[in-house]
Amino acid sequence: MKQTAIITGASSGFGLLTAIEFAKRGYYVLATMRFVEKAAQFNTLVDDKNLLKRIEAFPLDVTDSSSISALKKKVESQERVAVLVNNAGFAIGGFAEEVDMEDYRRQFETNVFGVMAVTQAVLPTMREQRTGAILNMSSVSGKIAFPGLSPYAASKHALEGYTESLRLEMKPFGIQVALVEPGSYKTNIWTSGMKVSERSLEENSPYYDYMRTITDTLEFGKEKHGDPKEVAMLVCDLASVKKLNQLRYPIGRGLKMTLLIKKWLPWQLWEKIVLKKLKV
Repeated sequence: MKQTAIITGASSGFGLLTAIEFAKRGYYVLATMRFVEKAAQFNTLVDDKNLLKRIEAFPLDVTDSSSISALKKKVESQERVAVLVNNAGFAIGGFAEEVDMEDYRRQFETNVFGVMAVTQAVLPTMREQRTGAILNMSSVSGKIAFPGLSPYAASKHALEGYTESLRLEMKPFGIQVALVEPGSYKTNIWTSGMKVSERSLEENSPYYDYMRTITDTLEFGKEKHGDPKEVAMLVCDLASVKKLNQLRYPIGRGLKMTLLIKKWLPWQLWEKIVLKKLKV
């Protein structure tokens, strides 16, 4: 029986690499993306024509109801939906005072409501099957919030709460639900994929120096970012596990230790460490 893996945001980064890895493992991959012409990326990364035949680019805008409806019909036509990877997302930065409310809404439309809409489109099929896995791509920002990133951090914190509830709801139906929480990896979300409030980058902004410190820190740390293939491998490994015993799967250099330190340190001390690192 053909096993289908559905991946949102599959035109770049984690989504692109995860789609290829699933295809290598024999899945039929529904690689969804807003602009299907970006599927040309697969041809540049994959030489095996038989493997490419297992990847179908499917147009999907997770914020558009008609697009979601089209996805639902596509899902219903599949023999068996084995896994859904909610990966589509982007990052908005800037200081809370200066981020337009419309930008906050755009951030949540994709990173939170988009995940909910796609999940609703897939759940009826998985529930009837009484099997399947839903893996939501969160971030270290879903557990640790940093200054200048409140739109993104808030959206990932919301995703974590949604996923925790979803996991408990789906247990009786045999559907596995989990979060993948990457740290810093070499993807475009922190470069071309990040939208920073222009006001926070203007020299007359009261937050200009603070914002520059943050962006410089992000830029300086890029050399230490991990290989995104590690995340793709983890996602595919989790999809094949019959019983996911954890809700959260953090991955990245030093991330588990950082999460442990934040969990046990008094807030006052944690705050002091973060601000000292940013030289504030």
